[in-house]
Amino acid sequence: MAEMTPEPDGPDPSDTAPDGSARGGPAPDGPEPGGSASEGLGPEGSATGVPDADGGEGADALPSELIPSGFDDSYRFPDNSRRRVAGGLYVALGAAAVVAAVALDGSVLVNSGFVIGAAGLILIGLYYIQAGQPLAVDEGGALVAAVRAVGFPVGHASARLGWRGLRSRPTWRVLLYSNDTPPARRGIVLVDGIDGGVVAHFTEDNPEDWSDIIEDSEPSDSGP
Repeated sequence: MAEMTPEPDGPDPSDTAPDGSARGGPAPDGPEPGGSASEGLGPEGSATGVPDADGGEGADALPSELIPSGFDDSYRFPDNSRRRVAGGLYVALGAAAVVAAVALDGSVLVNSGFVIGAAGLILIGLYYIQAGQPLAVDEGGALVAAVRAVGFPVGHASARLGWRGLRSRPTWRVLLYSNDTPPARRGIVLVDGIDGGVVAHFTEDNPEDWSDIIEDSEPSDSGP
């Protein structure tokens, strides 16, 4: 029986060009001549195809076909009127307790503490209902009112929703800085979340030292 000898791996030496490259056969793996081996690859050499915010590649993002129709990822502050849902539940539960106390009058299942607890639930529920006034002014309207109150051009600003008074009235707390580098002025403004009126405001010269932050944010003039 004839013995078969396996062919050695790699190209036949007779098919080798003088410069050492193989003649014929399939093209070797790798980029086409004139291309770069890093084209289409991420920082770790993995293939990418997801554009980033500025049109490049490599950022995390959902493909357009996976985003639900009508999806909006912008943040919205919860409406203050949601308190009325809890208030209505408290009132309903307290009313049900009162009805049970009347229906089971004289029973060992009902005593004076049962009625007192029902009255407490109703009072708490009524407080929640009156405190759940709808939020008529969003953060954008609060920022406009705050800029008018401080009287200087505004750069950086942030808004936070809080509540004030016994009636827990929604109020925006707006912190803002003047529009220069570094900011020379800063201020805080309280804006009513229902009628948009300025409750109080305070401004002062900015005592903060931003020199380190500004130096770190400036681009370097040195080459690569």
